[in-house]
Amino acid sequence: MKSFTIQEINAIIEGELVGNTNQKISGPEQLEKATQNQIGFIGNRKYMHLWKASKACAAIVNENLKIEPEENRALIKVKNADLAMAKLLEVFNPDSPYLEENIHPTAVVHESATIGEGCKIGANCYIGKDVVLGNEVILYPNVTIFDATKIGNNTIIWSGTVVRERSEIGSFCIFHNNVSIGADGFGYRPSEDGRGLVKIPHIGNVIIGNEVEIGANTTVDRAKFSSTIIGDGCKIDNLVQIAHNCVLGRSCIMAGSSGLAGSVTLGDGVIIGGSSSIKDHLTIGSGAVVGGGSGVMSDVAAGKTVVGYPAAESRDMFRQWVALRKLAKKS
Repeated sequence: MKSFTIQEINAIIEGELVGNTNQKISGPEQLEKATQNQIGFIGNRKYMHLWKASKACAAIVNENLKIEPEENRALIKVKNADLAMAKLLEVFNPDSPYLEENIHPTAVVHESATIGEGCKIGANCYIGKDVVLGNEVILYPNVTIFDATKIGNNTIIWSGTVVRERSEIGSFCIFHNNVSIGADGFGYRPSEDGRGLVKIPHIGNVIIGNEVEIGANTTVDRAKFSSTIIGDGCKIDNLVQIAHNCVLGRSCIMAGSSGLAGSVTLGDGVIIGGSSSIKDHLTIGSGAVVGGGSGVMSDVAAGKTVVGYPAAESRDMFRQWVALRKLAKKS
């Protein structure tokens, strides 16, 4: 098991060490749960009170917080405790599951597929016709990659994921368990005789940029025509729905259980809060924020924050809520 002195940890996160401890540190933990050989972190004033009662021998703290070390208990002051803790978690991160064979004997790989150097393909994977895998791609057991899909270098795809035909995926991506890429979009119209629904074929594909991370059980549907596009650096949580022909710019964030209806466009750096829903054919401008649980029914300008259902600019919506509370008290 890894362990470090407080000086070694301070060198890793490049902070300012205040006080000292002779405890060897075996890992990070929440302050209220930490033992004497663990390190906590404090990134917000409201958690400062936990320091005195904690058994942790050290804590990483924001430099603007007025908090003091104690006997044999040290502090490391940094500009941003969350980012510093992320660095430390990388150090303590356990190794991923090891695949012994480059291609497991039970994997099915079409003879026309191109497999790059250093790839690992786990048990019961399926690699279809004309698939191209870059170098160092890892497919954990039970991954399916259908025909004519291209996957860039160093991408990791976890078990249960299905990537449908003609998808294009960049380098250094991570797809967690049971992700669905390129399933048919949801498109039906009433039949001419009025007795049923006609399925609209979706003949486009999905294009995903570099360094995109997609959480478990999330779906990205293929386009009706052209492409559904996820830009470089996007981070998408579990249980998210991205419908056909959506376009996400660079470094967007979508939290769990949120969803985009068809043909939604997100600019760069858009944040979509958990359980939010975005109506079809809308544009959310760069840097905009949609609060959790909101229902967006119209375009959102760049840099704006909207909340509520139907979503409105946050300041206006908060005024409405205050006014409603006052009316409720009077009645």
